Amino acid sequence: MNQEPEVVVLRLGHRPGRDNRMTTHVGLTARALGADRVIIAGEASDPKATIEDITARFGGPFEVELTDTHRQLLREWPGTTVHLTMYGLPIQEVEGSIRADHGLEPVLVVVGAEKVPFDVYERADYNVGVTNQPHSEVAGLAVFLDRLFEGEELDAEWRDATHRVVPKATGKKVEPVEED
Repeated sequence: MNQEPEVVVLRLGHRPGRDNRMTTHVGLTARALGADRVIIAGEASDPKATIEDITARFGGPFEVELTDTHRQLLREWPGTTVHLTMYGLPIQEVEGSIRADHGLEPVLVVVGAEKVPFDVYERADYNVGVTNQPHSEVAGLAVFLDRLFEGEELDAEWRDATHRVVPKATGKKVEPVEED
């Protein structure tokens, strides 16, 4: 939510041509629900461009980075590392501890695609399950961020937007943002 300490999402295991839509949705969800940036491990220029385009139109701040060195990032991360996995501890059992850690240091949220290497499980401070059932990593990220921010992310203020969605009971409306 563009506060200190930051929350960063690491999209791990992007497979070009196969995961473009899902990786894009991980990034858009991270942006919309309060993360400060997303780092995509692998060649993902299409999702990066889409996420940056949405940020330019609907506001930020939010950053998108690509990396080939996710293992180094995990080793050198200066704060808490949370790995979202259906094999982890139930979110309702660890969310308070993670929230307390975030009050003191940045949080890296690892979201996998294909099979996640075991060293990620070992390196993580928390392996967290949003249910212990198979489901979308996008859904897991959304629930995790909402729990981390306790719903405050839903009232975020967006800066430098050129467009905004006008909430309506039915229909859709997007309008240009008027400059002050």
